[in-house]
Amino acid sequence: MARSGPGEVEAALEAAQRAFREPLTPWQRYQILSRVSASLLARREEIALTIAREAGKPLKEALVEVGRAANTFRLSAEEATRIHGEMVPLGSAGTENRFAYTIRVPVGVVCAITPFNFPLNQVAHKVAPALAAGNTVILKPASATPLSSLTMCRLLEEAGLPPGRINLVVGGGADVGEMLLNDSRPDFYTFTGSPPVGRHIRDRVGLRPVTLELGSNSATIVHGDADLHKAAAACGRMAFANAGQVCISVQRIMVQGQVMDSFCRLLVEQAEKLVVGDPTDPNTDVGPMISLEAAVKAEKWVREAVDGGSRLLTGGRREGTIFFPTILVDVQPDMKVVCEEVFAPVVTVIPYDGFEEALDMVNDSRFGLQAGVFTQSLPLAMQAAQRLDVGGVIVNDTSSFRADEMPYGGVKGSGAGREGPRWAVEEMTKSKVVVITV
Repeated sequence: MARSGPGEVEAALEAAQRAFREPLTPWQRYQILSRVSASLLARREEIALTIAREAGKPLKEALVEVGRAANTFRLSAEEATRIHGEMVPLGSAGTENRFAYTIRVPVGVVCAITPFNFPLNQVAHKVAPALAAGNTVILKPASATPLSSLTMCRLLEEAGLPPGRINLVVGGGADVGEMLLNDSRPDFYTFTGSPPVGRHIRDRVGLRPVTLELGSNSATIVHGDADLHKAAAACGRMAFANAGQVCISVQRIMVQGQVMDSFCRLLVEQAEKLVVGDPTDPNTDVGPMISLEAAVKAEKWVREAVDGGSRLLTGGRREGTIFFPTILVDVQPDMKVVCEEVFAPVVTVIPYDGFEEALDMVNDSRFGLQAGVFTQSLPLAMQAAQRLDVGGVIVNDTSSFRADEMPYGGVKGSGAGREGPRWAVEEMTKSKVVVITV
């Protein structure tokens, strides 16, 4: 695979800084991003096959991802024409002949470092809002999945984006990533990936702003009054989507004790009917993990849990890079499959008695991205919304729900800042006050 060296990184930084001096109007940005949205839809099958081949994502999920990326570009295009400030009322003594307002201006050069698990839409969530806000971008995709990013850059070029406004560099974090962190020219960093790398980025960039999305061990509560068939179907689908390699994947399910057995039976049925295998097969539900190393790690963690007293209801089997959908019960809070981000098709089911206990169990984590709650009680749902220390509470669905227009991000060890085009544009612009004396 081709890798960028110091010369290519330097050229990208220079080009991004130079292009920023020649701004595009909001209407120009709107037109370019809208054209990319249309191109993604027109080439949906071709691009989805690229995702399936390079990331191992099942083709049916890759098709959904391309559609979502098109929507992310469309939403970002619309936001390009909506960037605004606000009037500032001046009522203090001595301000009688002045009025003030704020404007939002682009931050400058945005450095986007993206993950492998959504190699198109996660990139779109960083690139499209950055361009909509009037910034230039240096994009470093995950080493395992650069082709989707390359396709996106070509579509932007075809849509009329001027040279230098998007710059792709390819390589690992230890070389290309460090070059980007060591340079003073990027004005903003946006990163999705592991907590250790996120902390490293934050520590290295000083006072420059960052958006960090660092994963989770997301939980979903299934209360005794919930529709168990609906809850089990949703949890069984979203615990194993993309082989569990999703930041908001269902990893911990807290189930009220009185319905534990019934729910587990339904969840096992859901898991065992999933088709596991070739990601390019339209019928496949669960494909391979991103690497052999990742699959071996998942297998090791599950074995540790079983050796520690937990019980397998299904799965726990590996064939090369494929790890079969796995459900564990009788787990302990300090087991890695519970307290760490497993990032694999592995889910734990944990019983509880009262709803307050379930909320405490969800919050007993260094992460806080999203949580799901299945209940027919509006008071309990509202209690969860207030009490859960996470960035998003999803009622009567799993922690995995995300609409591309909503604000998305976490608290605690799950990161800082928010994605979603409207919120990302706000992150990637800075407020400036203008005071006029008359």
